[in-house]
Amino acid sequence: MEAISLYATPVLIIIILVSGVIAKLPLYELFVEGAMEGLEMCVKILPYVLGMLVAIAIFRSSGALEALSVILMPICKLFNIPTEVLPLALMRPLSGSGALGITADIIATEGPDSHAGLLASIMQGSTDTTMYILAVYFGAVGIKKYLYAPTVGLTADMVSFISAAIICNIFFKLLPLIICRISSKTFLYLYNRQCTICNMRTDY
Repeated sequence: MEAISLYATPVLIIIILVSGVIAKLPLYELFVEGAMEGLEMCVKILPYVLGMLVAIAIFRSSGALEALSVILMPICKLFNIPTEVLPLALMRPLSGSGALGITADIIATEGPDSHAGLLASIMQGSTDTTMYILAVYFGAVGIKKYLYAPTVGLTADMVSFISAAIICNIFFKLLPLIICRISSKTFLYLYNRQCTICNMRTDY
């Protein structure tokens, strides 16, 4: 696999160049044209990106993120969601880099194998930056009337967050606990130590 990943890009570039030569295409002119279109696109979406970044900075620095976290704590307790993950759930629809920074902080603080670390990893991989997509990508192609897109996108994110919490509780808490309860008595009897999953201890 390492050899494939090492040679994949050069081989792909060679295939593109050879295909262009065989098709008798003006490769350099096409490359320059594509670069110009990319630069024009960057200039076009710059106001949307700047506006989104300013909105995210205001949202974080104003204390709104912490206030929403406090308001949503009862819901988190209902689904057994650690409070450390709440800022990630609120930031993920807004900014991918901001959400990644929060995830890295959770993993560094709580540990990658902790309940919060596992849940943050699942949430990070199963959701998307809905508001960023609406602001940047829709703005880049000139779409201004997107009535149902925010509702659908944020609903999908919410379902993903709740599903991630349920799946994480089942696979990393409930299922190991059931297996531990069934099979750990002999293990605990032999090794005479406390189980880290169900906190059972036998001192026979």
